[in-house]
Amino acid sequence: MYDIKFRHDINLLDISWHGLFSGEAVAAYAREVKGRFVTEGFSPGYRLRMDMRRSAVQPQDAVAAFREHLGEGLFPRASRIAIVTPSAIAKLQVRREMTQSYLRIFADADAAFVWLMEAQAAAA
Repeated sequence: MYDIKFRHDINLLDISWHGLFSGEAVAAYAREVKGRFVTEGFSPGYRLRMDMRRSAVQPQDAVAAFREHLGEGLFPRASRIAIVTPSAIAKLQVRREMTQSYLRIFADADAAFVWLMEAQAAAA
């Protein structure tokens, strides 16, 4: 249903969703991503790319579960978030639920990656 990759070399949490979540699946996903975040030794300020091209719009019970388990203040803050989805409806759902000023939505995963890495290049 999802892949989670921690890329230490570039401080990137790279997540790809492959289907629709249920409320129970969100709880399991949240436990895994939170646990691995600690195990992997990541800290606030990382970059996050969420590739949603294969998951489409999430059901409302899943959206509520995401809010409950991973909402504001419940997961370490990223420095930049890139969401990847070509779906106009999914973009609306993301914009409604994720209001961070450091978030951008892209139709292309490569363009999202370039934007995420711009911050690293500027800091170097």
